[in-house]
Amino acid sequence: MQPQAIFITALIMGFSGAMMPGPVTAVLGEHALKKGFRASPLITLGHGVMELTLVLLLFFGMGRYLARESVTGVIGLVGGAVLAWMGYAMIKGGLAGRMSLQGTAAEGPGADGSAGSVVAGVLATAANPYWYLWWGTVGAAYMTLAQEHGMKGVLAFLTGHLLADFLWLSLLALVLVTGKRFITDRMYNGLLVVFGVFLAGLALYFAGGAFLYFLPL
Repeated sequence: MQPQAIFITALIMGFSGAMMPGPVTAVLGEHALKKGFRASPLITLGHGVMELTLVLLLFFGMGRYLARESVTGVIGLVGGAVLAWMGYAMIKGGLAGRMSLQGTAAEGPGADGSAGSVVAGVLATAANPYWYLWWGTVGAAYMTLAQEHGMKGVLAFLTGHLLADFLWLSLLALVLVTGKRFITDRMYNGLLVVFGVFLAGLALYFAGGAFLYFLPL
């Protein structure tokens, strides 16, 4: 498969993962409502930093370790704890009713400033156990294919994958921003609670699955 084909297939495959609701989607919702469309490239940048880091690890042969059950279990427990913390911050801020689209900044992790959105993208990505599992299996297999063309193939794969993330998150941000004029502060606080509950639910799901790796058969 030539680099051009790797790029196209990576783009299509990237959409299949990006369109699945997860921690990054929830964090984007919070930041896009508060900061507008600019939250999309910032959170994508944070997500991309993690993706680039993992691609480099896979390039140097770390994929087989990510697929191990013990590693998956630990990632699930730690990731679940981080997601629970992020969800709690959103729920707390929303229930307090002090969050405003015009006034006080959101209280979620890293909610202030452009750097805050980048950090939020990093944290949301790092806290998702299935992200590691995907890269340790499907991503690692695709990296093997891309590496046949050296760094050119790897860059084609990474570019296509990141472009899918950016396009999907930008679409979501655009929908939220264009509808923002119809969202009151009360609705905004309610949405924060919804996003927070979603993250907390993911935290329980990830942590519960992680415990199974450590239970004796």
